[in-house]
Amino acid sequence: MKKGIDEGEKGQTASSDCLAEVTLRMISDQWKVLIIQNLMDGTKRFGELKKDLGTITQKVLTSNLKSLEKNGLLIRKVYAQIPPKVEYSLTSLGYSLKPVLDSMTKWAEEYTKNMKVNMQNIGLSFLNTQDNAVGA
Repeated sequence: MKKGIDEGEKGQTASSDCLAEVTLRMISDQWKVLIIQNLMDGTKRFGELKKDLGTITQKVLTSNLKSLEKNGLLIRKVYAQIPPKVEYSLTSLGYSLKPVLDSMTKWAEEYTKNMKVNMQNIGLSFLNTQDNAVGA
């Protein structure tokens, strides 16, 4: 079978019961999500992406860009000049991930807020338990 977006690293196809798995396979790497988010602002050169992403290595960035290009999420445009100039931009398919990434961001904000509240409540419960133990 020809390897496509419905296949994972080991050629396993996504089950029709969980089509979200296709999306997860496309953006499963932390760097892919950050690259896509970074390119939502427009076209960038390799050096700009590397600078914006901070600690990513050149090898990892190159690998992720190739993968995103192969999956049709970005376009790599090479200019025939010296020194070589290469620009990366999202395809319409890449831009179509914006609501997905926005939803993930919103979920993470809610999760973080709820975890802080839960941690504060756990801390208060622990303190109340300690106070009761000391007063007994």
